[in-house]
Amino acid sequence: MRASLDGVRVLDLTQIMAGPFATMLLADLGADVIKIEKPSGGDDSRRMGEILKGESAAFMTLNRNKRGIVLDLRSDDGKSILWKLIDTADVLVENFRPGTMDKLGFSYDAVHTRNPRLIYCSISGFGQTGPWRDRGGFDLVAQAMSGVLSVTGGPDSPAKVGVPISDLNAGLFASHAILAALYHREHSHQGQRIETSLLEAAMAYTIWESNEYWVTGHTPSRLGTAHRASAPYQVFQTSDGFIAIGAANQRTWEKLTEATLHPELKEDTRFVTNQDRMKNLPELINQLTHIFVKKSTDEWLDIMDTYGVPSGPVLTVPQVYEHPQVIARGMDLQTQHPTVGTVHTIGFPVKYSGTPPVLRHPGPILGQHTKEVLTELGLSSEDIKELEEKGVTTPNTGTAKAH
Repeated sequence: MRASLDGVRVLDLTQIMAGPFATMLLADLGADVIKIEKPSGGDDSRRMGEILKGESAAFMTLNRNKRGIVLDLRSDDGKSILWKLIDTADVLVENFRPGTMDKLGFSYDAVHTRNPRLIYCSISGFGQTGPWRDRGGFDLVAQAMSGVLSVTGGPDSPAKVGVPISDLNAGLFASHAILAALYHREHSHQGQRIETSLLEAAMAYTIWESNEYWVTGHTPSRLGTAHRASAPYQVFQTSDGFIAIGAANQRTWEKLTEATLHPELKEDTRFVTNQDRMKNLPELINQLTHIFVKKSTDEWLDIMDTYGVPSGPVLTVPQVYEHPQVIARGMDLQTQHPTVGTVHTIGFPVKYSGTPPVLRHPGPILGQHTKEVLTELGLSSEDIKELEEKGVTTPNTGTAKAH
């Protein structure tokens, strides 16, 4: 079965999180993603997170379905090989600091002149323009500057979102933009430059908060797990854990009062409408907390399901992968790594009826496909050996096992 992006070649000059996530999404859809790493250790994420037999588990997921080569882009030989790859490519993705690609000789203008059909995507901390363009950006800094951190956590202290949302959003937006640019190229026959940043990727998700500020002039506050526009819509403690309750509209609120056997709350003047409930949110939370703590999470889940009130348990990560719904959706995939053996990776979040993603292999060992890719470019074994001796690239260290 043909994958969605069969025939599309992507040059991945990214590392850590945002860029690799963007190119992983493209690789999952069938693109031939060639990850280009520096000789001195490769992608820094190879040394981050849990390490299994010398390989980073996170790296193996973020770079699954990609081919990996080592190339010193500071050397003339390395630059020459990158130009050969550019001639064959549809997309180039980079997340260096703005100006770095220009200094290396691979500015958008230079690349566009060489290959006018190529989509050139840049991901940075703050964007390619503006007074902060030259500053390094990290997920935490973007969360802080986007306003996300200021509205996350309880009333007394801000909290970072538990996952690197700025990084992941930037990667998601980048892949989305690349697909749109590829579609446009089908009609125009021209590539283009697209760019996003961790800052903008995080800001794009402050829809409730930004509009609250624009409409009221007030600074949005931290509400813990509560919703900014609907109540009750938050997490409550039970006798043995926590439960998330999504009574996001009037009808569901009324069902909730029936499910909790407290129909009088429906008539309480403090809670009649959503506007009333938001205005009196502390009192509402107090009332419902006293109710929910009297039963277990499982008991409440059964009750809420009976009455049609959206609810769910607060699961730990191990509990997530044990949940029957997650199992049914195939969100824990396994594949074989040449040195680690069987490894787990997060399943595909989108299901396709006609062009489903395929898990072909985990992230490559450093330099794993160098010889393969360079041979495709027409280099001989002697040429490749000479590049290895010069330190422009490194010998292959393994062969992926497809699964």
